Amino acid sequence: MGLSPTRAAPALTLLALLGPVAAGLVGTLAPAFGLMPALGGTDLSLEPFGDLLGWPGLARAVALSLFTGLAATLVSLALTVLICAGWQGTHAFRALERALSPLLSVPHAAAAFGLAFLIAPSGWIARLIAQPLGWERPPDLLILQDPFGLSLIAGLVVKEMPFLLLMTLAALPALRPAQSLATAQALGYGRVAAWFKVILPRLYPQIRLPVYAVLAFSVSVVDVAMILGPGTPPPLAVQVLRWMNDPDLAMRFRAAAGALLLLALTLAALLLWRGAEIMLARLAARWLVTGRRGHGEKLLRALGLGFGALSATLVLLGLIGLAVWSFAGLWRFPELLPQGWSLRSWMRHGPELLALFGRTLLIAATSSGIAMILTTACLEAEQRHGLRPGTRALWLLYLPLLVPQIAFLPGLQVAGLLTGLDGTLAAVIAVHVVFVLPYAFLSLSDPFRALDPRYAAVAHALGRGPGATFWRVRLPMLLRPLLTAAAVSAAVSVGQYLPTLLIGGGRVPTLTTEALALASGGDRRVIGVTALAQTGAAFLPFGLALLIPALAWRNRRGMRHG
Repeated sequence: MGLSPTRAAPALTLLALLGPVAAGLVGTLAPAFGLMPALGGTDLSLEPFGDLLGWPGLARAVALSLFTGLAATLVSLALTVLICAGWQGTHAFRALERALSPLLSVPHAAAAFGLAFLIAPSGWIARLIAQPLGWERPPDLLILQDPFGLSLIAGLVVKEMPFLLLMTLAALPALRPAQSLATAQALGYGRVAAWFKVILPRLYPQIRLPVYAVLAFSVSVVDVAMILGPGTPPPLAVQVLRWMNDPDLAMRFRAAAGALLLLALTLAALLLWRGAEIMLARLAARWLVTGRRGHGEKLLRALGLGFGALSATLVLLGLIGLAVWSFAGLWRFPELLPQGWSLRSWMRHGPELLALFGRTLLIAATSSGIAMILTTACLEAEQRHGLRPGTRALWLLYLPLLVPQIAFLPGLQVAGLLTGLDGTLAAVIAVHVVFVLPYAFLSLSDPFRALDPRYAAVAHALGRGPGATFWRVRLPMLLRPLLTAAAVSAAVSVGQYLPTLLIGGGRVPTLTTEALALASGGDRRVIGVTALAQTGAAFLPFGLALLIPALAWRNRRGMRHG
């Protein structure tokens, strides 16, 4: 049975994206206004919001969510722009670009655990300076889960900056930056000043939606905030999850009100960011035409490369730290390495982790497979019917990334309870598709649209129809981009915590939910084993994406460019 893309494919894809979001928001809206008959809520009421406003930690939780979200997005964007402005087109930049895929595939939770193992008072950084300073015990400093959320901001930056850098790299070729830079530098502008004046004003509109997605995620993040964020009170999203899991089911009303407040907070953050964009554009309008050549080029380039390398290094050292702890025997402070090594943690938790590994990969493979079918059908429909999606379609594609998960997943959970689908593997896979699909489309759309149409024209001239051309020409030539997009999608699925927890009802555990459940226990060896297994589940699809094309085209060198 072959794939037959039609004009209906985009509509089906949008339904898969927007249907769950809309249904979930409705399901959250009702209990927020007192309507949940199963819990005795039969009349419209503002009591849930009154109960929410009466919670003593609300103001601080809201301020913390807003501050950490805005700060993490600003730092991630600033570093992305500095790296590109100072080093785009150089050997150093290409080396950093090659590190993008591994960094992107590391799940947020694993990266957060790795960073925590590095910066904790008893972590590797403290151990490194303990001996020269004569420390015999860890310093009494609140580094992890600090009250200002600085460690949370750092954890978000090391994961979100690679995403913004990848989106920037995808947008740059259409702007022909080399020609623009050469012209500006010929007029005496430094590299960084030229990039800011002639490229950034044209680039930013192309990456605005990814920036908004990073901001929305950072304001409403749950898993990273549970590991690195403060706990008394926590960011609002974490607190809403606590209310949802409270044994007192009446707390569901307050949780729904809190979820709507978080949605409003995210919209407020986006409006603040948009206002800052407009103000900055007006302030920069005169600077763009003043003719000033700029100063501090060397410092800015050094800062960009230094922080970019630091971000990559922290993630890689964090993974090494997870590996060391997973095999560690006795390890006293301030020793840099354990006194002995042991397989005890792996042997003890291996059988359980193997089952979780298989279930995690099953969910990732199925959800990414569905997403790839929908994405490929949409892109093929574009080719056959001359469809050209505009900005509005792109906004719809990003909607699941812009709406906080905690704002609509509780409503979907209620819908699952009412339909009997709650806690099933099929429901978890279906909700994963909602979050995987945008990444599949973003990863595959540019390579698919960039394929030379003359190949299809030759196939048609030889008597092949659209179906044969799709299967025998386009798909084989796009094997590498297809597998890369599938790997990105699978890695996104592996890292999904909140959808798996809420829609699975705790009955469909994965490596990610298990890792977060172990976080409260504080056993670094068990956390190391679980987080490494989670990272392995995310890395495996990328390994296959590299291996399969190499084997398939080992005797067809001309096909490897795909």
